[in-house]
Amino acid sequence: MISHFDRGRREVLKAGALLACGGAIGAAGARRALGVEAPAPLDELRYTQVKFEPGPAYAQGQENHRLVMSLDEDSLLRPFRQRAGLPAPGSDLGGWYDTYAFAPGATFGQWICALARYYAASGDEPTRAKVLRLVRGFAATVDSDGKFYRDNRFPAYIYDKLAGGLIDAKRYAHDDSAVATLSRATQAAIPYLPPHAMPRNEHAQAGEDFSQHAWDESYTIPENQFFAARLTGDRIHLQLARRFMYDEFFLALARGDNVLPGKHAYSHVNGLSSAASGYLALGQRAYFDAARQGFDFLDAQSFATGGWGPDEHFVTPGSGALGASLTGEHKSFETPCGAYAHFKLTRYLLRITRDARYGDSMERVLYNCALGAKPIQSDGNAFYYSDYTRSASKSFHPDRWPCCSGTLPMLAADYPISACFTDPRGIYVNLYIPGRIDWHQDAAACRLSIATEYPYTSAITMNLQLSQPRIFALKLRIPAWATGASVAVNGKRGAAPTPGTFASIEREWRSGDRVELDLPLRRRLQPVDAEHPNLVALLSGPLALMRILGEGPSSATALPRNALLAAEQVPGDERRWTVNHDSGKFELRAFLDINAQRYSAYQDVAG
Repeated sequence: MISHFDRGRREVLKAGALLACGGAIGAAGARRALGVEAPAPLDELRYTQVKFEPGPAYAQGQENHRLVMSLDEDSLLRPFRQRAGLPAPGSDLGGWYDTYAFAPGATFGQWICALARYYAASGDEPTRAKVLRLVRGFAATVDSDGKFYRDNRFPAYIYDKLAGGLIDAKRYAHDDSAVATLSRATQAAIPYLPPHAMPRNEHAQAGEDFSQHAWDESYTIPENQFFAARLTGDRIHLQLARRFMYDEFFLALARGDNVLPGKHAYSHVNGLSSAASGYLALGQRAYFDAARQGFDFLDAQSFATGGWGPDEHFVTPGSGALGASLTGEHKSFETPCGAYAHFKLTRYLLRITRDARYGDSMERVLYNCALGAKPIQSDGNAFYYSDYTRSASKSFHPDRWPCCSGTLPMLAADYPISACFTDPRGIYVNLYIPGRIDWHQDAAACRLSIATEYPYTSAITMNLQLSQPRIFALKLRIPAWATGASVAVNGKRGAAPTPGTFASIEREWRSGDRVELDLPLRRRLQPVDAEHPNLVALLSGPLALMRILGEGPSSATALPRNALLAAEQVPGDERRWTVNHDSGKFELRAFLDINAQRYSAYQDVAG
C-alpha cells in the first residue's frame, strides 16, 4: 500500500504542476477553445425555479423523495461505523449495501445528493435536517487511515459518490460542515485510489487483490472534483480531477476513433460527463470533442427507446449485435443508472452547443426509459434493466439495493434542471412537462406556465406572466421528427419552425401573452440496426410504442409496414393504441404505461 500511495501522490503533484503552468481555467477558456464567437454555455435554473404539476415526472420525484426520507439513518451509517470499528446501531439493509457485501455503502453519497436536491426544490426542512444528520454521522466515521477502503473493491466509485453527496450537502442544503468533512474524506481515500484513471477490470475473480481496482470506475471521479474545486477553493480537488482524466479514452474519441465497443456502457457514458466538465474547467477542446463524438458513437448504436448497452456493454458497429440481442438478452439497458448518465451528458452538450438534438435524445430517454422504471421498494428491490426482447416483462434486480437504487432518486430530482435553460437574451424550453418556470429577465420577474398532455397529444399551451413588459427570446425545442410543427402567439401563427432546432420568438412580452405550440406526432418505423432492416419499432412523436402480447396475430407474424403505421389511439384513452390486421387486432402502449403485461419493443415487418 505504501508504494501504491507514493505513486498516486506523485501523480497528484505532477498534475498540480501542469495546471499551475498553463491550464486555461473556466468557461472563458472553454469558449476560446471552440472559437472566438462561441457563446457562453447556457445557465441551468435552480431547482426551486421549476415546479411540475401532477404527472409522471412529478410522481416519480415525489415517490423517490418519500423513499429516501424513509430510510433508517443508523442503518445507512452502519457499514461506515462497522468498518471504522465504532458502535453500529441499526440493522443491515441487505443486498449490495452491507458492511462486507458487494458494494458496501455505495449508494449512501447518492442518497445524500438526492435529499439535498429535493430540499433545494421543496424547501422542506425535515429533508434538510436529515442531510445534516447524515453528514455528521458520516464525519464521525472518517479516520486518517481510511479503514473503510481496506479490502473494498470500489474505493474510487464509493469515494466519488461520497464526494458528490458532501458537495451537494453544501451547495443545496447549506451544510457548512460538509466542506471540512469532504477534506477529511478525501485525505482518507487518496491512499486507496489508483495512480491514474484505470480501465475497469471486469475479469477479476473473488479473492483477488482489490488494490488492482477490480470493477472500479476511477474515470468518473473528475466531474465531482471540478465541482469541489470551485466550491471549496482547495487545490487538491483540481489536482485529483486532472489526475483521473481518462485521456487514453478521451483523446481516442476526440480523434474520431470509436473505442466504445466492449466497454462497460453506463460508467463510460458517466465518464463522458467528466470530459465535458473538464472542457468547461480546463478549456481544452479535446475534452469537448471527446464528449461530443462519444455521444455520436453512443447515439448510432442506441435502441429506438434511446437506451443502449445490452448486457451493460457497447456493441461493435456493423455487427448486427444490437438486433441479435433481442432474441435472448433480457438486460437490454441499465435503466436508472444509464438514464442518469445520459441526462447529464446531454445537458452538458445542450448547454455548450445549444443544439436541439441533445434535447431530443434526453426526451426520448425520459419517456421510453426513465419514467417506465418500477418504483424502488422499501425493502431494496429495485428496477435495474429494461428488457427489449421479443417477449419481455418488467422485473426487479435479484439483489437488494443495487446501484440503480442510488441513481433513480437523483435522476428524478434532476428533471427540473433539465427542463429549461437561460442566457442573457432569454429562455430555452427543452422539455414540455406541465408546470411553471420562474426566472428574471433583467429586473422583471417572469413566469412561464406549461399546460399539455404531450407526448400523448400534440398541443402545448404556454402562458406568460411578467412584472414588467420585457423584450427577450423565447426559444422552443422543435424535435427533429416534428415535420409540420406550428407556433402561434396570441392566436397569430408565425412561420413554420424548422425541425431539429430551437425556434426563436423574440418580441416584447407582456403578462397574458399566450403561445400555442403544436408538434404533430408523426408515426414512423425505426429498424433496430442496419443488419435487421425488417425488425422495427413503431414511434409516435418521442414515444416508442410496444406491443402488448397475448392477443391478435402471433408475435412472430411479419406485419405489413402500413398496418403498424396505421396504429390509432383508442378513443377516450390516449395512452393506448390499436393495430388492426387481417388476422386480428392488438394493442400497443408506451413503456411508462406498461405494468405487469408482457410486451415486445420491436416487431417483424414484411418486405
